[in-house]
Amino acid sequence: MNDAVVIPSISPEQAWHLASGSLNDPFSLLGPFETEIGRYVRAFLPGASSVEVVARADGRHLGTLLPTQPTGLFLGRVDDTEPYRFRIRWSDIIQETEDPYSFDLLLSETDLHLFNEGRLFEIAFTLGANPMTVEGVRGTRFAVWAPNARAVSVIGDFDTWDNRRHPMRLRYPSGVWELFVPRVGPGVRYKFALVGADGARLADKADPLAKAAEAPPATASIVADPIPYVWHDDVWMRDRGARHGNEAPIAVYEVHAASWFRPGPDLTPSWDALAERLVPYVVEMGFSHLELMPIAEHPFGGSWGYQPLGLFAPSGRFGAPDGFCRFVDACHRAGVGVIIDWVPAHFPTDAHGLARFDGTPLFEHADPKEGFHQDWNTYIYNFGRREVQGFLIASGVHWLEHFHVDGLRVDAVASMLYRDYSRRQGEWVPNVHGGRENLEAIGFLSHFNQMVAERCAGAMTIAEESTAWPNVSRPVGDGGLGFSFKWNMGWMHDTLRYMECDPVYRRYHNNEFTFGLIYAFSEKFVLPLSHDEVVYGKGSLIEKMPGDDWQRFANLRAYFGFMWAHPGKKLIFMGGEIAQWREWNHDSAIDWDLLDYPRHRGMQTLVRDLNALYRQTGALHQRDSVSTGFRWVVGDDTTNSVFAFLRLGNEDGRIVLVVCNMTPVPRLGYGVGVPRSGHWRELLNTDADAYGGSNMGNYGGVHSVPTQMHGEAQALYLTLPPLATVFLSPSF
Repeated sequence: MNDAVVIPSISPEQAWHLASGSLNDPFSLLGPFETEIGRYVRAFLPGASSVEVVARADGRHLGTLLPTQPTGLFLGRVDDTEPYRFRIRWSDIIQETEDPYSFDLLLSETDLHLFNEGRLFEIAFTLGANPMTVEGVRGTRFAVWAPNARAVSVIGDFDTWDNRRHPMRLRYPSGVWELFVPRVGPGVRYKFALVGADGARLADKADPLAKAAEAPPATASIVADPIPYVWHDDVWMRDRGARHGNEAPIAVYEVHAASWFRPGPDLTPSWDALAERLVPYVVEMGFSHLELMPIAEHPFGGSWGYQPLGLFAPSGRFGAPDGFCRFVDACHRAGVGVIIDWVPAHFPTDAHGLARFDGTPLFEHADPKEGFHQDWNTYIYNFGRREVQGFLIASGVHWLEHFHVDGLRVDAVASMLYRDYSRRQGEWVPNVHGGRENLEAIGFLSHFNQMVAERCAGAMTIAEESTAWPNVSRPVGDGGLGFSFKWNMGWMHDTLRYMECDPVYRRYHNNEFTFGLIYAFSEKFVLPLSHDEVVYGKGSLIEKMPGDDWQRFANLRAYFGFMWAHPGKKLIFMGGEIAQWREWNHDSAIDWDLLDYPRHRGMQTLVRDLNALYRQTGALHQRDSVSTGFRWVVGDDTTNSVFAFLRLGNEDGRIVLVVCNMTPVPRLGYGVGVPRSGHWRELLNTDADAYGGSNMGNYGGVHSVPTQMHGEAQALYLTLPPLATVFLSPSF
């Protein structure tokens, strides 16, 4: 019988696509197929010298595949229908592996539908690279969304990065390509090779859903180990919601993980090394939370992580993903929460990343007026596209669920909310109503916060939002965006401007120090002294302070005292707590040797003591977001630049009086009205000798006198140290 008559042949066009790596329907040509005279198998194995088909169960010979055209294509009859594998000879090496094209569909129609609807929030375990066992065969299912690609192949260590070897199957109409590759497991590097709709080969792409990646400058994705990490933080996860409430004492230490310390020149610390050194330090300093600048995989270290590409993978710079799990676990066991910066506002244009992923603007807008950030030279996500919105929400949820992260600080929210952000007239596209509000981004952020609240009990989200957009931290059901907290950027800029003034001129800038209290309770705020204020020529915190060295340190101590007393949660960037002189440099560690000097050691001691006072004193944190927790006593003494206010707790009678003297002139017998008679104990004085101050104060406390002052029935006559903040509370 003439086999050529009954065996479907490959057309010249199909042969060309097969040989060029642009085959878009591999299952129509490769794998087993039935003919009139029996079962046949085709395999495309460029470079192989021979291919034998053997039984999976016992290795029995089932058939031999003979070379045919195009070069690399093998064809042969296999009469037995039992599962098989190939025995391939590559020069002098023999490889045994199953045929990827002998396996059926793996992704469910339900999952694909949910993905297209933007409602597949465990997408990392559906798309991307997921090791699994299929029909008793261990391997990895690869899946990627590229609806406008003509062809997609998975390439990697397992096929010598040859885009002809593993063309993927398109699941129409979802736009997802999938392929199960036998005997590929954790630790293997891979990428996707795509052919655009115009037939042109695109740059090889890293996996948008990669759960592990090579350390830059390498750019490949890595098949992650599917074995779940065994956590030891059940109690923490159960109770963490109480630590994140509006009345909780939240003090955050912001860290750039790659430069908090350096194990050696040009070396980045591992997660285990950070767990060993950073976690005990945070505990010793009394911070409730550690905030990490973006740790998601990013190609350029100089972006500090704010131009990420791998939104589901901790950067390979610090080691494998399970190392990050161990780090978070260590934090939780030490009583420290973990917040990470999360960046859904933009992504870089690197060719191996999301940019024009399938040859079209898939994740981003096509119009640069909507899809390109002029400030950062990055692309902007298309928040109105359901698959993109679902991808981003799934990323945030992944960090919270899979890595047990306690909070996400969402970067650059203002740039998302306004279509005209940093754009001139004519450079932006109005919304459907003709306005500047980005309705799609608003919908995304609201949906994101709803999903976090629904799925991740006790987790918090924090907005870096620099405008007066209303109700950022109000629940979505009440008309807000749904964030737990908002960074108070206005407070930071106003008060730093005040502190930078020579004390002689501060009387003319009184409003900059007090203005934040006008709107302090309009949102649930975090007071940030972040990394942005100690880079790009702005000077370090200590360098911003005016005067000689003594005055600079006194100014910063007084400012820290004011900040810890002011309504709002606290955040300070690493190095500020030791008064580092130089600006932060992401390529070098903090100048820890400064702690050999008493003033720097004193500043560190002050921050530690402020954290302890803040944590132990309900009046300093319980009513942070309501006006009943704060009352001005002296806010208009411009002549002396003295400020006094009360912080009020939930417990009856729990009061703290805070007095700031923002000039280098001591004030003796300065009268301040108070609501309670008796002895007022001095809780903390930033001018104390232990902090590097002049040790002027009130000898531990002072008694009130029955004199009406500042609307109160009693008064305290205080000694106010120069450039200092003093905390006092009634004795019980």
